[in-house]
Amino acid sequence: QVRLVESGGGLVQAGGSLRLSCAASRLTFSRYAMGWFRQAPGKEREFVAAINWRSDITYYADSVKGRFTISRDNAKPMVYLQMNSLKPEDTAVYYCAVDAVVAEFPPGINEYDYWGQGTQVTVSS
Repeated sequence: QVRLVESGGGLVQAGGSLRLSCAASRLTFSRYAMGWFRQAPGKEREFVAAINWRSDITYYADSVKGRFTISRDNAKPMVYLQMNSLKPEDTAVYYCAVDAVVAEFPPGINEYDYWGQGTQVTVSS
């Protein structure tokens, strides 16, 4: 089955940057969408960013727009999340996900078929 493994999380000071990576394996389909979500302690999982197969459409939560950039490399395949100007409120576990059969874009959270186990991002003030 599809595997998604996140990496690149860690501890960073406010105003700093991190680049998250998500490596996908055992993919047997094409034209899938990918997204990033995050979940802070005591809160529900929230959408961060999504990108379509061609990388010509991206979508961001208002809270990260202008600071985060999602990108993908279909040859590897991998998806990335470049996070700049980090704030303490960005602290969360970050998850990547795949929607194998894209009915709409951006997909709703319940439309994603596969999820990674997450990587911790902690931003200190």
